[in-house]
Amino acid sequence: MSQLSVRGEARRRGPALDVAVVGGGMVGAAAALALAKAGFATALLEAREPAPWSAEQEVDLRVVGLAPSSIALLDQLGVWASIREARSGPYAHMHVWDAESGASIHFDAANEGRDLLGHIVENNLVQWRLWLALEAAGVQRLCPAEVKGFEAQDDRIQLDLADGQSIGARLLVAADGAGSPLRKLAGIETRGRDYAQRAVVAHVRTERPHQGTAWQRFLPDGPLALLPLADGRSSVVWSLPDDEAKRVLALDDDAFLAALGVASDFRLGRIVGSTPRAAFPLKLQLATTYQAERFVLLGDAAHAVHPLAGQGVNLGLRDVAELRDTLLAAREAGRDIAAAHVLRRYARRRRSADTLDALGFDALARIYGWRASPLVAARGLGVRLVDRIGPLKRRLAEHAAGR
Repeated sequence: MSQLSVRGEARRRGPALDVAVVGGGMVGAAAALALAKAGFATALLEAREPAPWSAEQEVDLRVVGLAPSSIALLDQLGVWASIREARSGPYAHMHVWDAESGASIHFDAANEGRDLLGHIVENNLVQWRLWLALEAAGVQRLCPAEVKGFEAQDDRIQLDLADGQSIGARLLVAADGAGSPLRKLAGIETRGRDYAQRAVVAHVRTERPHQGTAWQRFLPDGPLALLPLADGRSSVVWSLPDDEAKRVLALDDDAFLAALGVASDFRLGRIVGSTPRAAFPLKLQLATTYQAERFVLLGDAAHAVHPLAGQGVNLGLRDVAELRDTLLAAREAGRDIAAAHVLRRYARRRRSADTLDALGFDALARIYGWRASPLVAARGLGVRLVDRIGPLKRRLAEHAAGR
């Protein structure tokens, strides 16, 4: 039988896959695993296999604060227990304070009827555990694989790969990062702004213990977070203007420890040791739509937000849960899972929620950038009021938890 005849026969039978997910990071791998466990024939396409995680390795500089909603999803996917037991930093408190006004707000899990507010976990640990779980769930892992183009047809979307192969699926899910080549191929534009800032990251040892608390201080140049790690150290995420970030990266160790101590108001005492530092650029980016024909965006491909609230990956995992539930409802109703009206439901709900969150984080970044004395005083008054108004404070905590 000729290759043309084989392709024609495949078109008559329908696509072999329900969903093709492109991008094997935390959100893409979670999407592939969630959809496979929900009974969809799923493939994950990734350019390179993630590096194996090992407890003997130094803690990854890129960490995520997993909210209860994200932990619940990972638990449903059967990977949370292994992540928690491998290495995670639980925290029951969050303390946020303003360097200029002195105003502060404190969140306590006990006040919300919970044991914990979340866990600080290494990105590569989450990604590796998800990657290992894919095969057992029946996900076809195509790696290395690179999508060079795609075409939506009546009952499928056909993907052309760099190695000359072609695969068909009912739905294509783009989870290929903030620079998403697939988003560009689909002709979807983005809006946002470059913060002209970089997040300087490192893991540090401090004179006093972190007390199972996520600490965040808002400074005139940007927020500084000290996040509790499982080994007693704290992960630093220090947002600075580009030039200042370069200067901080170039400091010798002693000068860096001293500068960080001052920036953190010595809340955990002196900073007594640090890993090598790294930095990554910060921007706000929102896709103008999350869908095209038989195509949806997920995670950073759809939205990139300021790290001050630590919600980027949590938003992506909420995308995963929404997409899974939307496709399940369509299948149960006997509908095409990639029909435009089905994907519109996912896209409308998640883009609305993500946009509100992203613009909220952006507003916070702008508000904490105020330096005029009357504005600083007004900001401080607002923070103190929120800390004292129980229902409002509780609603903020619930929103961060994904409720």
